Amino acid sequence: MHTLLFDIDGTLINTGGAGGAALTACFCDEFEIAEPASVAFSGRTDRAIATNLFEVHDIEDSDENWHRLRSGYLARLSDELPARSGHVLPGVKELLERVRRIEHVAVGLLTGNILTGAQMKLDHYGLFSHFAFGGYGDVHRNRDDVARAAVEAARTHLGDQFREDQVWVIGDTPHDITCARAISARVLAVATGIHPSEELAAALPDEVREDLSETDQIHRLLLGN
Repeated sequence: MHTLLFDIDGTLINTGGAGGAALTACFCDEFEIAEPASVAFSGRTDRAIATNLFEVHDIEDSDENWHRLRSGYLARLSDELPARSGHVLPGVKELLERVRRIEHVAVGLLTGNILTGAQMKLDHYGLFSHFAFGGYGDVHRNRDDVARAAVEAARTHLGDQFREDQVWVIGDTPHDITCARAISARVLAVATGIHPSEELAAALPDEVREDLSETDQIHRLLLGN
């Protein structure tokens, strides 16, 4: 059984910055921060981003503060998504429709998004139903740990059909490449996010593409037929 693990932001969809705007607005409002420090978002888990924000602003990185930020973020995300000019990235719908018709392929998520945020984003663009399981950023600060959680979710979903040597990670950041290696998976990097193909190639993925639009070629790469 082949297992395909997809990142979300910059790989499947571009939300027009809805997630970042929702999280930043919530952080400022909930913790009375006038000018939030700039921290890295790309390829990182929501929990790790929250930790960085708390540390920079000398706020306790407690479960209580995390849940406070998480709840406020989700409330704002529901407003930000329809307000932004986001879109599904090239080739995504065609590829997902193609693989869903194949019995020996399991499709899941490997994302830094928290589970509810991932569902909200993908539901907004009509994609969430394609994914049967996943690893998410609710708890883990390290992307490698999310990859391990995604593998365990795949193993639970597939049982004896799961094959460790048939896993591909598809993502748009160097973090997607490194976390794929943490689970001994192959990785397809796509330059549909903020990282150009040259930067992605330097992180040594198995394959780099500008996008997922060449459906036949991507299908053969991932599934070997």
